[in-house]
Amino acid sequence: MAKQIRLLMKQENDKLTNEVETDETYAPSRSHPRKIGRSKKQTVFDIVERKGKVSAHHVKSSGARVLLPIIQERVERQTVIYSDEYGAYRTLDKLGYSHTTVNHSRLEYVRGRAHTNTIEGFWSQLKRSIDGTYHAVSPKYLQSYVDEFVFRYNHRDEAAGPVLLELALKPVL
Repeated sequence: MAKQIRLLMKQENDKLTNEVETDETYAPSRSHPRKIGRSKKQTVFDIVERKGKVSAHHVKSSGARVLLPIIQERVERQTVIYSDEYGAYRTLDKLGYSHTTVNHSRLEYVRGRAHTNTIEGFWSQLKRSIDGTYHAVSPKYLQSYVDEFVFRYNHRDEAAGPVLLELALKPVL
């Protein structure tokens, strides 16, 4: 039943605007017992609109070839993007975004309006919930769990029951 409910919580494809933060993290996951030597951490990439919605994706790697197309698909041009100084974000200015960074390696976490605190808060909530409730998630199902937490975040000011009921009653196309 929980799996079916998570299917209702699939992410919407709304474009994010104004000011957004981007970051990537590694979620704890279960690996197949016969795949010895493989990392148990799975990469999750996130974009959050300040005082708005979030979009998160289980990705195969955290390189620019993977992350930049997601940003282009999910974020309107001319949007201000805040991130850390990770190399994958270096070309955001050339793609039509206003990009500002903070340098975590120099213990810089806020500079004016530039910070990644909103996204870090989402990550901590996601990781604590996975660790405390599920302990670890299979890479195969990680995206559906990420979708669940994105849904919870995006509907944080609404009662979840009526929203899920409305989604369940929609005709399947």
